[in-house]
Amino acid sequence: MNTDPIADFLTRIRNACFAKHLLLSIPSSKLKKKLTYVLLENGYILDYKIEKKNNKEIIKIALKYYKKISVIQKIIRISKPGLRKYSKYKNIPRVLNGLGIAIISTSKGLITDKIARKKKIGGEIICFIY
Repeated sequence: MNTDPIADFLTRIRNACFAKHLLLSIPSSKLKKKLTYVLLENGYILDYKIEKKNNKEIIKIALKYYKKISVIQKIIRISKPGLRKYSKYKNIPRVLNGLGIAIISTSKGLITDKIARKKKIGGEIICFIY
């Protein structure tokens, strides 16, 4: 039993990118669906679809590569179950000077650091991706 499903989700993506897999299957949840959607919106994955198998939903993710190198170079979990990291919109860190994204969990849902700054809302910093 994994106590941190987000860390598991991020680790599966990290490992699949490192092993140069084209497709990846992950057990589904509302938060994982939203995380996957944010990755798609920001161009870190090619596509995804949700399939049902034995009454359980599975997210199938098509990973993105450029010249045989994964678009996702690093995924770093910031807020952990034992130590939550929250930030006001003014203090949200820039990832790689704006080249990467931070995914923030806010009252308006999961959004990137750029959108959070624009809308002036802070929240829990889930992860950094670049």
